[in-house]
Amino acid sequence: MSEQLEKITKQQCTIAPATYDDLKVLFLNCTLERSPRMSHTEGLIGVAQGILDANNVSHKVIRPVDYEIAAGLGQDMSQTPEWERDDWPQIQAEVDACDILILCTSVWLGEKSSVCNRTLERMYGYTHSFNEKGQYRDYGKVGATLITGNEDGVKHCAMNILFSLSHIGYTVPPQADAGWMGEAGPGPSYRDPGSGGPENDFTNRNTTFLVWNCLHLARMLKDAGGIPAHGNQPEAWDAGCKSDFASPEHKR
Repeated sequence: MSEQLEKITKQQCTIAPATYDDLKVLFLNCTLERSPRMSHTEGLIGVAQGILDANNVSHKVIRPVDYEIAAGLGQDMSQTPEWERDDWPQIQAEVDACDILILCTSVWLGEKSSVCNRTLERMYGYTHSFNEKGQYRDYGKVGATLITGNEDGVKHCAMNILFSLSHIGYTVPPQADAGWMGEAGPGPSYRDPGSGGPENDFTNRNTTFLVWNCLHLARMLKDAGGIPAHGNQPEAWDAGCKSDFASPEHKR
């Protein structure tokens, strides 16, 4: 190790550039396994939690599969004729309270889990409501994803999840995805004995980068008061404030 690299390493392992103990992180673990059954994805979440604990960051893990989540895009589907019960509003309250959302899933048939799909659908159902600045609800929040499985699909799932989060208002930092794929086919999953998952340096590195990039970006956004409310307010657009948009009639 060079003297310069040794100095950088020593500094980064002892001194963080800011404090993060006022941030809240929510992990939505979209496993198919209901609690208390073991979740391989939750094993990888534990790596991220260790970094958060070292920096006194508040965090919480929720398994949406433990709840009765109705299908649909309403904010509370129990208020519709189709569903008598809908637990999603409880989860949405936790989403609203967090600064960083890490959406986690296992891979099935090369895709994110059905639970993850429904979670994103229900989050999408809240996008017609706005924050206190008149922006879409999730502006100012940071989004990322953790993925596990024993078949190919990490990058495919990450592309879809990160686009979905960005589309509804989340800010996505660099290196916002990390995952572990075991041997393709009937190979071991992350927490199986001898899988090599918890010891995998590539996965541990990417997970560490993900957590720190989320913390850095959330710190910047929170200190700046979120995304500036200029040129991105739906009601202002509808009222005629086009924010420098040159409409075709103005070009004539």
